[in-house]
Amino acid sequence: MKIGYLIGIGIGVIVIAGSMISINQYYIDSSEEKIRIAFFPSIVHAVPIVGIENGIFEENLSQKIDVKIFDSGPQVIESLFSNSIDIAYVGPGPVINGYLKSDGEALKILAGAADGGASFVAQKDSGLDSIENFDGKRIAAPQISNTQDVSLRHYLSTNGLQPVEKGGTVYVLNISNPDIYTLFAKGDIDGAWVPEPWATMLVQDLDGVRIFNESQFWPDKQFSSVLLIGRTDYVENNPEVIQNWIESNEKTVQWINENPEQTKKVYSEFLTDYMGKTLPDEIIDESFSNLIITSDPLKKSVYTFAERADSLGYLGRSGYDISEIFYDHTFSMTLLEENQNG
Repeated sequence: MKIGYLIGIGIGVIVIAGSMISINQYYIDSSEEKIRIAFFPSIVHAVPIVGIENGIFEENLSQKIDVKIFDSGPQVIESLFSNSIDIAYVGPGPVINGYLKSDGEALKILAGAADGGASFVAQKDSGLDSIENFDGKRIAAPQISNTQDVSLRHYLSTNGLQPVEKGGTVYVLNISNPDIYTLFAKGDIDGAWVPEPWATMLVQDLDGVRIFNESQFWPDKQFSSVLLIGRTDYVENNPEVIQNWIESNEKTVQWINENPEQTKKVYSEFLTDYMGKTLPDEIIDESFSNLIITSDPLKKSVYTFAERADSLGYLGRSGYDISEIFYDHTFSMTLLEENQNG
């Protein structure tokens, strides 16, 4: 199954290595005959890309797969709220925010898809390899409260620094990954906390220096960077479909880990077929080397992420509870068996 054939009418735009590329986005009416999935066209979203391109999900489902591609997590969550997607691959920041915004009603975490794959990259001679040199520097991360933004602000806080808007001395800029690339190229920002392949693009294309890989700041050097989530009402009404998707997700993870070179080829072909341009092999190679593909949602890291977001004031003033954010597979299988047995 080729992803490009599934996309409807409408245009969104992202930038890969400085080139403008069209991304189709559209609203799809809900139907029991289709499952509507959202993800990003980035390397950290290799699981949905490879799983669909290789037909792994398709062979395990009777439903048609309709694809909607985004370039930001908050957009995914809003689309889920508006009932235009059923499942999605997205980072923990938007997932936690969406869960709490809906009072725990809108979504469930079904599985994991990626561990790691984010880095802090700085301009040469910026001095940002030392925390003492952060004062007055301009550092970028994608959308406010997204996964990399929380990690950057948490890093500053743990080192006794604050962004300018909080009375501190570090300028934190929340801009899209394509704009980060452009500003880095112009020398208008000193550093950026970004996911792959953007981190590697800043290094290889623009002579940036990878100061550190984010994984080193997490317990056991693991953190969930991409999660598989489902809209709660869809999950509850379609337990068999959800179980099949989870199994296909696991099967795709296994295929990727057993076939790393073929995975890179599939991803490159996806970019070429769908977007009209791919990335250089060396960027794809290095990007994948900074990423672990896993179906484990790494629950501990999700809870830790929530704690960090809360410490930054992102989760409101009245506390938060994400104790039921994960999908209960045991309960769903029991329900499925009961339905099958009448």
